[in-house]
Amino acid sequence: MNDLHRDAKESSAPLVLALVEDDRLLREEIEVHLEAHGFEVHAANSASGLDELNARIAFDLYLIDLNLPGENGLSLCRRVRQSRPDAGIVIMTARVALHDRIAGYKQGGADVYLTKPVSPDELVLVLLSLGRRLKHSQASNQWSLSLRDRTLLGPDQTLKLRLTSKEKIILLALVQAKDNTLESGVLCDLFAEEDNDALMSKHALEELIARLRKKFKSAQADGDEPAIKSVWGVGYQLCVRIQFVH
Repeated sequence: MNDLHRDAKESSAPLVLALVEDDRLLREEIEVHLEAHGFEVHAANSASGLDELNARIAFDLYLIDLNLPGENGLSLCRRVRQSRPDAGIVIMTARVALHDRIAGYKQGGADVYLTKPVSPDELVLVLLSLGRRLKHSQASNQWSLSLRDRTLLGPDQTLKLRLTSKEKIILLALVQAKDNTLESGVLCDLFAEEDNDALMSKHALEELIARLRKKFKSAQADGDEPAIKSVWGVGYQLCVRIQFVH
């Protein structure tokens, strides 16, 4: 096993990466290469494809091309940065001009800007380094959501709350939504497939949110604002910071 394989495999959990690249052959090559080095890769060919993945997967890293069909990569990076300030974003593109690089960092919020062609081994090293740095810098006052065992760990790291499958889905969607806010109808739609295309009712959603609030409150100090608040005429907003653990 070479050093790159060893660095990736020895971490406690694989880094979960979203790959957004519209070139099918290149996308498949990158996916195979990164998976061989221990990453868990989920690929999409467009911004809308990534949105579908974001609704059910918590990503540590995003590897995004700028030249995408529909919404361009720069706009997509900006949205990802707004909804996931704790995630790592790497732009990988054929655009080499200085003004494109500057836009990638300033407007897209990228951590790293790579120009094609990129050495496969360099890409692995960049992603591993970024992943380690992000994990080390995670704020201690955040809640931690484990997707694997559906538990929520309080900021003081002492109280562990058990979540239902539906509660985990709600939190995952809110954390990755713009301004951590989603319409009630969108939240109800999350359960259409699970319930055989029967949408969750608004009343059932209210009860689900109420149970979630109660769980959060058990770990909050007196006087803390609710972890999830109602937004009149819209839906619900998550008001605490949550990091994902796998």
